[in-house]
Amino acid sequence: MNKQTDINEKMRAILVDWIVDVHARFKLLDETLFLTINLIDRYLDKYEIPRQKLQLVGVSCMLIASKYEEIYAPEIKDFVYVTDKAYSREEILDMEGKILAALEFKLTTTTSHRFLERYANVHDADERTYMLAKYLIELSLIECRMLKYTPSNIAGSALYLACKILKKSAWDECLANTTQYTEQEIRPCAKDLCVLLQNAPKMSLQAIRTKFAHAKYMEISKIQLDRY
Repeated sequence: MNKQTDINEKMRAILVDWIVDVHARFKLLDETLFLTINLIDRYLDKYEIPRQKLQLVGVSCMLIASKYEEIYAPEIKDFVYVTDKAYSREEILDMEGKILAALEFKLTTTTSHRFLERYANVHDADERTYMLAKYLIELSLIECRMLKYTPSNIAGSALYLACKILKKSAWDECLANTTQYTEQEIRPCAKDLCVLLQNAPKMSLQAIRTKFAHAKYMEISKIQLDRY
């Protein structure tokens, strides 16, 4: 974001919140969401974007991620509709081409979601623990400061914090060997995730918290931390 002169971290957060809402409305795969945010951040790292084009970048990245991850991706007219026709079909296609060229068509990446799936399986985490960890890694998408951590660190820290909150075994030798992180190495990220979790109810951007309040996600965002 230091390269940007017309947009700031708050604007990025608002965009991510909107992306989460659109992603849920389209009922897309989890990995599509994480790839979308990854593409947005990588493109913003390369080019300055005027604020009027930020949503266009976001929706174009979601189009690319959908084509990459989904069996049946939404059509361009669907993305025109969700932007309330702020951008035309041609503008979205043009931005899609610019993003792909800027990233040299390098779309394959390993996100915190994929790492979390692996770590949870190795740790034999129960469904509630996994869902809380999943909630934590999605909360991390909103915050620019979380970009200083690698996806694997975020995933390991989320699982660690979820286990701590739910009073489960948090970090054994098998998990340490799999992640290649010691407990001391993941604690800083876990602390930042804990702050996000504590502040979630007071945040103005509520798309992720609302999403995880549904029964499908075991209403995990309603968790009362003082109970654990």
